[in-house]
Amino acid sequence: MISNVEMEIGGATLSIESGRVAKQADGAVTVKYGETVLLVAVVASKKPDFKRGFFPLFVDYREKFYASGKIPGGFFKREGRPSEKEVLNARLIDRPIRPFFPKGYMNEVQVMVIVLSYDLENDPGILSMIGASAALSISGIPFEEPIGAVKIGRIGGEFIINPTSSQLNDSDVEITVAGTESSIVMVEGGAEGLTEAELIQTFKLAHSEIKRVVALQKELAGKCGKPRKEFEVLEVNEPLREEVLSVASDKVIEALAVSEKEKRIEALQNIRNELVEKYEETYPDSGSEISHVLEEIEKNELRRMILDEERRIDGRSLDDVREINCEIGFLPRTHGSAIFTRGQTQALVVVTLGTSSDEQMIDNLEGISHKSYMLHYNFPPFSVGEVGMVRGPGRREIGHGNLAERALKSAIPDGTDFPYTVRIVSDILESNGSSSMATVCGGCLSLMDAGVPIKDPIAGIAMGLVTDGKKYKVLTDILGVEDHLGDMDFKVAGSRDGVTAIQMDIKTQGISFEILEEALGKAKAARVHVLDAMSDCISVPKTELSPYAPRIITITVDKEKIREIIGPGGKVIRRITEETGAKIEIDDDGLVSIASIDEKAGQMALEQIKEIAVGPEVGKLYQGTVKSITNFGAFVEFLPGKEGLVHISELAEGRVNKVEDLLKLGDEIRIKLIGIDNQGRVKLSRKAALREEK
Repeated sequence: MISNVEMEIGGATLSIESGRVAKQADGAVTVKYGETVLLVAVVASKKPDFKRGFFPLFVDYREKFYASGKIPGGFFKREGRPSEKEVLNARLIDRPIRPFFPKGYMNEVQVMVIVLSYDLENDPGILSMIGASAALSISGIPFEEPIGAVKIGRIGGEFIINPTSSQLNDSDVEITVAGTESSIVMVEGGAEGLTEAELIQTFKLAHSEIKRVVALQKELAGKCGKPRKEFEVLEVNEPLREEVLSVASDKVIEALAVSEKEKRIEALQNIRNELVEKYEETYPDSGSEISHVLEEIEKNELRRMILDEERRIDGRSLDDVREINCEIGFLPRTHGSAIFTRGQTQALVVVTLGTSSDEQMIDNLEGISHKSYMLHYNFPPFSVGEVGMVRGPGRREIGHGNLAERALKSAIPDGTDFPYTVRIVSDILESNGSSSMATVCGGCLSLMDAGVPIKDPIAGIAMGLVTDGKKYKVLTDILGVEDHLGDMDFKVAGSRDGVTAIQMDIKTQGISFEILEEALGKAKAARVHVLDAMSDCISVPKTELSPYAPRIITITVDKEKIREIIGPGGKVIRRITEETGAKIEIDDDGLVSIASIDEKAGQMALEQIKEIAVGPEVGKLYQGTVKSITNFGAFVEFLPGKEGLVHISELAEGRVNKVEDLLKLGDEIRIKLIGIDNQGRVKLSRKAALREEK
């Protein structure tokens, strides 16, 4: 039986249907908004997998090129590995639904999203989050509460629900918010400097619409939802648990008093090894259970310290930011570099400047586009003292890089003012909490070191939360262990005046606006503190680019002159390039970009292009090359591709019997343009040039 529910939201109809397709999945829905349509199917394994040690939720989001009437590029002409956009949307789905699977549920769950139709206006990312929740809600898989999602934009000071792609071009806000009927559970997005008060306003507007989306899913579940399945949980060996609690609690608490991360981890590992050895005969193969109990002790003690004593594992107060150290110009040959260290988190961030030919080409459902600013984030295993496989960028690298890229985007100058392609690369050298925000800070420092005229310095900080349901404490600048054992990871980046990027994930099933307001207020204070520390290192961008960075000069010429600048078969532009060493690019609209490491070479190329663009000027002196000789004079090329005649009478003062007495082919001579006749023939004079230069 086909079941369908729909509602109006953001000026369009949101429709969710089940029962027509993919009926062998545990739950499947098609979601339609405008002419964007996607399929979401969810399946859970029949048996749990307790060996993994984590809940095995796998989200896969894929866009079919046929969805927008396109054929994939490349040799194989079929969709390949997930694009960055597809990876980011998969993360966007995973993060809000993960907290709503019951504790102890260890069956593998796979959520597959396929974009079937895309109208180039309505975002399939938002629909995929709604569809995943709806499919889970009707599947019988134990999923405790549906979530809704909306995107918020702002044009002319007015907030918009689910802005279209066209509207986002004019919007200074793009924030995705997910939540339940009662609270917000996930935030992701960026802005051009939203205040904290405006952010809260955004969240409240979003939540009012989210509640309607949740109600729609509940209506669908009422029509076609399956009974909730029973599931197995790991049977805890209670005698072993009690023994470990008795023997190890004091030792774990003592280990947690060690503030240095490496020594603390080593102490905890030693406790585990001792216990495994001790109970090897009595409780064989109990290593994972012992680890589970030890983490339980660690989690309870860390949370008790924070909630009852307002004391953190490294000795800081709740609002303290770890020690900050900033250094610029670390690498001699790069265009800009910086090392940003906060506690035991360290990022080496490097800026490289290029020309428009270095832009990234993106081929997706929207079509081919080009990107002149990009940030790439790398997280090598040595940064956390581990051995690991080194592969291409994973979901973590892509997600963290995207967040940092968004944070700095509003500071990057417009292409007309700074016609460079900008690439930022962050290599994390140490990590103990919020390496993405260290990337933001290091990225800002390296941009200023490179001489990029950024609009405002940008910094970021990660906030945490510990709550027992009744009381709570907000933490500033969280450690890795506070992220792992706490209840929230709330990253906020921005300038002194406003927020440019935000990302919030929680492990509880909702968060109040009271907590959000407190976290945002403390994040601003911490952000200003970090900006002050960065300012002590460098407060404004350098006035000069690195000597190794290309110098780019731009000039706009009449479009009719483009053909002359290029010349037949590219002859003219090739000659200018060979003579000056500059790299020249010409757009169809007449914008000419000249790039060279040597500024003088760039200026030489510019002068030659100007001369072609402006055309020959009567009365102007030129340097020319003798191209041919006749008995009545010499033809001289004085502009690329442009020749004129120096009559024998204009070669020198007095009588000249033969041209060859003064000139030979290839001679470089100074000449003056003395006239252009009605047929466009150019008259040149060597005699007049010599006279004028005396």
